[in-house]
Parts: sequence; structure tokens; C-alpha cells
Amino acid sequence: MATDSGRKITLDEVPVRQPAPKRLGIVGGLGALAGADLFCKLVRLMPPDSRSHCDLIVEQHPFAEGDDAGHAGSNHTARKLYVFDTIKGFERRGVETVLLPCFISHTFLDELRAEIKLPVVDIMGALRGHVRENHPRVRKLGVLTSDYAREKGLFERYFAATEYALVYPGKEVQRECLMPAIYGREGIKAGYLHLGQSLQQLYESCRDLLDQGAELILPGFTEISLVIQQLREMGLPIVDPNQVYARHAVDAGGPAGARSFKVGIVGGVGPAATVDFMNKIIRNTRASRDQEHIKMVVENNPQIPDRTGNLIGSGPDPTIALYSTCKKLESSDADLIAIPCNTAHAFVERIQPYLSIPIINMLYETRAYIGRHFPDRKTVGLLATSGTVQSRVYHDAFAGSGLRLLLPDDGYQAKVMEAIYGERGAKAGHVDGTCKSDLLEALHHLVGKGAELVVLGCTELPLIISEHDDYRVGDKSVAILDPTEILARKCAGIGEAWRGIACRPASETDEHFGSTTSNKELNSEKDIEN
Repeated sequence: MATDSGRKITLDEVPVRQPAPKRLGIVGGLGALAGADLFCKLVRLMPPDSRSHCDLIVEQHPFAEGDDAGHAGSNHTARKLYVFDTIKGFERRGVETVLLPCFISHTFLDELRAEIKLPVVDIMGALRGHVRENHPRVRKLGVLTSDYAREKGLFERYFAATEYALVYPGKEVQRECLMPAIYGREGIKAGYLHLGQSLQQLYESCRDLLDQGAELILPGFTEISLVIQQLREMGLPIVDPNQVYARHAVDAGGPAGARSFKVGIVGGVGPAATVDFMNKIIRNTRASRDQEHIKMVVENNPQIPDRTGNLIGSGPDPTIALYSTCKKLESSDADLIAIPCNTAHAFVERIQPYLSIPIINMLYETRAYIGRHFPDRKTVGLLATSGTVQSRVYHDAFAGSGLRLLLPDDGYQAKVMEAIYGERGAKAGHVDGTCKSDLLEALHHLVGKGAELVVLGCTELPLIISEHDDYRVGDKSVAILDPTEILARKCAGIGEAWRGIACRPASETDEHFGSTTSNKELNSEKDIEN
């Protein structure tokens, strides 16, 4: 496609025509009169038969801009937080698309999009599309906007110097005419729409732009739409920003927020293992600066009833506590859930159907990791709590894989439990001494039974013995696997794939999300050896 001037337009520049959103949210309060004007123009643009099927929601609360809102160097922290809170409120109310009728707020639009889910219709993108489609021959644009927006280079971001020349009112005209016309005591923001002073000041500002050779005038104030007809009657070639914005919202909508990937972590099961898992995600993420690391939200709930106590005894059921923790992560905008607790995976299938985001199954990821990295080793020893062993979650996860699972004899299983739960065990904060010697005895016992790999199937155990690809036990070499390390690598891989960065070979990130479904149908008792 080409314009009248012959310049080719790429496909991504062509406005996309989509059905109007069913629920539009307008961030009000940043200019009450301009927001009302936008609302009216939206209603007029909608086909009569669709108005009853489209909700227009205006959220407006008292917001004191202050006298220096549009001045260069002014502080807009309160504005940023107000807009963010309003949009988050829209998310809870089921709004599909947000309109933000405020040019100053568009100077921090990218900051907003990084933290929200909803698409925000870009008023600057709307203006650029309007100019390209309706004024293809225009090359010199006059801009009426605040000192603050000028300082931030808002219009320069959208109207590249290779395509357009931008001109602004001279310093004196900007100071004595344009800014008072909007922000003055008798300016448009204050509701003085029909007094001659503000209109005359705007006219003088426009004449200054025309004298500099501007072919078309673009307002960077939504308030100018309130007097657009009077200005046009004065012979000024000026665009109505609210009309353009409303049309763009109805026709095209806006891009979804470029929200960062976020891992939700069920913490407190146990507390030290939670911190260890977070460190593993950080360590496995390729990043050269803070901003390239993965967002994590942790619901640290050490009051979740003991999983082992429930599985092997009469302890309270942790299902509700685990589900409640996962729902809190879900409501915190997590994209997936990681549970750095092997025993807790016995409860995953109970709660996954009631969640809208996946739990990455650490046990299935461990099975897949063995298949990729140790395809010739088939005998796997398991060091885990008695609850994990008796729940058979690893048996189910490994079923059908050709892997043979070995468990410690009763006496050595007791040593594993002592290494975890004993007075000098890992859950009591110890990682050396008695707990280590007990664990090593159990490890050597499994190797003696023929284990070629040993899985540290309790998240406290890697605090005592680290993962190792070539651990020597006498004249034998075994691989010691840490499922939390494997899970952390998976989360880091998904995060980098989300960013479009492949930090590992495809075999390492071949599935973005681990399976959360049951493998019980594949269960084959010949693969399991007690």
C-alpha cells in the first residue's frame, strides 16, 4: 500500500479493524471535562444496534493535579499510581480495554503496560494513524502540548524525524498563551470554555505554528477537543484528539500490556527450601542486569499442615491450605506455580483442575530430565520422606518410562527421615554433622542396591548434599539429581522463552509448561522395585 505521496506503508502500520470491545474502561479524573467529551464521542460513534451491548465504564475519583502539572520537571508519581490503581480496578470488573485520555499519562505508558494485563488504547498511536491515513501528504506538524510532554519527547517517539518535522510554539507563546489557556485560572481545565481569553490564547498559539510552516496542528491536550469547533471556525487546520481517539478505540482497540513473566512460588514447605529455590531460579537465569531477571511472587505459608504427617498418619489434610496459597498466587498475576516440595505433589492433582494457571510438576520434569541427560541409566534410587514414598507420587510420575525405582530398606529410610526431621536435621536448620552422615549412609545403601542415579526427593536434602553428575561411591559413579534445581531451570527457561531469548538448547526448553496431568494410566508395576 502507498500514500498519495508515494511512501510505502508496511502492513504493521495499517490500522487493524476489529469488533468494538464489549467493556471499555475510561480512566477519568485527570481532566473531568475532557473525559466526559470522550465518553460522548464514543457513544456517538457506536452503531445504534451495538450500544446496548457495550459497557462504557468511567472510573473517576478526586485527583488534585496541582498548578504545575504540565510544567517541565513536575512530579507525576501520584498520577502514575492513580492510573495504575484505576486500571487494576478495571481488571477486577471485567473491563476488556482501557482508554487513557491524558497525554501526560502517555509519557509513562510503557511503565504501565509492563505491570498490567489489560490493553490500553494508545492516543499517540491513534493520532499517528489518523495523520497517515487522512493527511498522507503532510510533512510538517505543529504541536500544542504541555512543557512536560515536550520535555519527555512524547511526540518525537511517534512522529519520526525521517518522516515528519515537528514545530512547537515559541517560548514566549508557550509560556504566555498556550499553558495559561489550558491550566490558567480561567483556562479550559477550569471550565472556562466560552470566554474569549482562552480561545484567543489558543488561536495565537496556533498562528505561531502556522507562521513556522505547520501544515496540520496536533493537540497534545485532550481539553482542546472541548473547543475544537470554535478553533476550526477560525480557519485553523486542527485535529480533534478525542474524536480520533474514540474512533481508534472503536475500530482497532489497543495492544495488550507487555507484562513480564512471573513465577508464583508456594513457600514455607519448608522455609529454607523456599529461599534455596529462589536462589536457584536466579542462578539459572541468564541476565546481565537486574531487569532481565524473572519476577517471583512468594506466598510463604509455613502453617500449611505437614504433608508427610497427613500421608502416613492422621495429620490434618493440607489440601485447602495448598489450594488457598495457589489461589493467592493466581490473584497476584502469576503465570505459573512452582511448589518446591516433593511431598506436596501428592496433592497437586486434587487442586490443579480448580486453578486457571498451571502447576509445573517437579516430578514429571525430573523424569523428563533423566530421559534427556541420562538415557542409558534406568535404575533410580529415591531419597525422600516416608510420605512421598507411601503416596507413590514418584512411582506414578516415573511409570511407563522404563525407569526402575529403588527405595531404601526400612532402617535406611529411618535415617533419611532423621536427616530431614530429626533434632539435628535439615528442617531444624542443620546441614552438616549427623544429618549428613545419615543421608550418606542411605545414599551408599542405594548405590549398593544398584542405583545408577539418585534423586534427592525432599527439598531439604539438597541443602545437605548438592546435585552432582559424577558422584563417587567406592569404585562406582552415580548422578545425584536435585528436582528443585531441575524445576528452577524449567522456570528460568520458560521465563527466557517468554522474553524471546533462548538461553539453552531446544532440548532443554522443548516444552514450555510441564505436564500437570496424571500418568496413572501408564502405571506398570514391573518398572517399580521396592
